[in-house]
Amino acid sequence: MIHVATTNKPLSESQENYLKQIYLLTERGVSAATQDLATDLRVAPASVTVMVQKLQELGLVTYEPYRGAHLSDQGKTVAIELIRHHRLLESFLAKALGYGWEEVHDEADRLEHYISETFENKIAEWLGHPEFDPHGDPIPDAQLQFPAGVRSQCLAGLRPGTKGTVCRVATQDRDELNLFKQLHLVPGAAVEVLESTAAGLRLRAGEAAPGSANRFLIPLSLAERLFLVEETL
Repeated sequence: MIHVATTNKPLSESQENYLKQIYLLTERGVSAATQDLATDLRVAPASVTVMVQKLQELGLVTYEPYRGAHLSDQGKTVAIELIRHHRLLESFLAKALGYGWEEVHDEADRLEHYISETFENKIAEWLGHPEFDPHGDPIPDAQLQFPAGVRSQCLAGLRPGTKGTVCRVATQDRDELNLFKQLHLVPGAAVEVLESTAAGLRLRAGEAAPGSANRFLIPLSLAERLFLVEETL
C-alpha cells in the first residue's frame, strides 16, 4: 500500500483504485464524473460520492458536484506511482513468466497495491527500465516522469493509403486483445489503411505482399483502440 505523506497512513486498495481511475479519466481529457467512475470501477454512484469526499478530506482530490473530481498534486503522485507499479508488473509478467498480453492486466491489478519500492526497482532493473508496457502504454520512471511521447494518431482517423506502425493498443478487454493478436495488430506491427467504409477500415497488417490473405475489415469501434506512428517519406 502507498502511504499518504500528510498522515503517514497507508491508503486502502479501493482508495488507490479511485485515484488511479481519476488520473486515467482526466488524462484522456474527460472529467472524472461520478457516473464515469461508477461505470469504470463497477460500483454504485452513491459509493463514488462517499469515497471521493473521503479522498478530498485526505487532500488527495478536489471535488465539485456536477463538475467531477480532480487530483491534487499529492493525489497525482500516488496515482502515477500506482501506474508505474502496474505497468512494470505487466511487463514482468509477460517477459519473465510468459503471461499473454490479454492476461497481464488483471494480475497486475491485484499485485500493484502490495509490492515494495525495492521490488519495483528490482523489476525495473531486470527489465532494463522499459518505457512502455506490452500494450504500448508509457511507464513512468523512478522519478514518476513519463517518457517523451511519440507522435501517434488514432487508426480510426487515418485516410486510405496511410502506412504506419502500431505503437499502442488502448484496451484491456481480453476478447479484443485476443482478436488484435490474431490479426497481428500489436505494438511494432506494420499497418496500411486500404479503404475506409461505413462498416469500418480495411487494413493490411504485417509485411504481407499486396493481394495476400493478411487483409481484413475492422469496425471503427476497434480501430479507435489502435494508435499508430505514421510512416514518413
